[in-house]
Amino acid sequence: MDDARYLTSAIAGDLDEHKMVFIGGPRQVGKTTLAISFLKPPGADNPAYINWDAVKNRPSLLRGELPDGPLLVFDEIHKFARWRNLLKGFYDTEKARRQFLVTGSARLDHYRKGGDSLQGRYHYYRLHPFTLSELGGGKKGLYQLLKFGGFPEPLFRGEERFWRRWQAERLERVVYEDLRDLEHVREISLIELLLSALPERVGSPLSVKSLRELLAVAHESVERWIVILENLYVCFRIPPFGSARIRAVKKEQKLYFWDWSQAPEGGARFENLVASHLLKYCHFQRDTEGFRMELRFVRDTDKREIDFVVLKDGRPQFAVECKSGDRALSPAISYFRARTPIPRFYQVHLGQRIDGAPEQGRILPFEQFCRELNLV
Repeated sequence: MDDARYLTSAIAGDLDEHKMVFIGGPRQVGKTTLAISFLKPPGADNPAYINWDAVKNRPSLLRGELPDGPLLVFDEIHKFARWRNLLKGFYDTEKARRQFLVTGSARLDHYRKGGDSLQGRYHYYRLHPFTLSELGGGKKGLYQLLKFGGFPEPLFRGEERFWRRWQAERLERVVYEDLRDLEHVREISLIELLLSALPERVGSPLSVKSLRELLAVAHESVERWIVILENLYVCFRIPPFGSARIRAVKKEQKLYFWDWSQAPEGGARFENLVASHLLKYCHFQRDTEGFRMELRFVRDTDKREIDFVVLKDGRPQFAVECKSGDRALSPAISYFRARTPIPRFYQVHLGQRIDGAPEQGRILPFEQFCRELNLV
């Protein structure tokens, strides 16, 4: 299939089982491209691709008229106020002979949670940017990802000027279109200021207090705005992981960007890239297999820290420490290995060094780490 992505096989399986499939994710991550790749012939000119933004499509939809074809792709249909009931009617009467694939902006994820009329009729997938395994690995691919991020357009264009302009225009559309559509927010200029302040805080415990002081607003306002940016797939936060034998921090969180090329170059961007790869792995396991997956970090009150811990159904699976160079094993790994139930520790880097043993903690190039853990 053209334009195959890491979710293609899983989506095809659900469609064959006569479930509706919803595809969510960040703006410009490739949701529409993935959806229309299932059409035969693939492409936006296929009549079975129905975009609510195209006004000509609306009258026939509201009359209950659908184009021919075994698969229908609905794009941005959630912009219609009664879209759930409309889809429910189509699905309940046509599911025996048609497949339904639905995609749209961040509002699709937001609005689908607002009612239960579609409960049990669909599976939801979050499409992530390209990561190293999806690109096929290799040092060149890794450095392209570090430079341009994982969103398709700037990544495959590979031009710095294009990447800068694309990034600025994407954030502008998120703030001035998606945010205003989704939330009733008047303080747009303050949210822009918040966005400009977040990159330098990537990878560190996020202090809402310092952001509140910078913006001169209430703590609750900053917290609400960050939640909005999370809902718009601009950033995500991860909470701490605790254990009975360590004095773990409880309230601190760390923040990362879906587009890790927004983070400052160097260690912070590499850590954000690793965070995004692990979040993609967690979401993939949740969306395809139904496991309860969590991405966290370990930090105690003496500031010893491991960057990431992946949990599956509440149990830690492995921990990951990021180093931009191939240094010796972090002392924090030995400390937390003896005091937590985390079974495996990895220290990943951008160099060549391979060292350590599974029972002690392994030092691996990030590329090999992705291969060994079979990250998507």
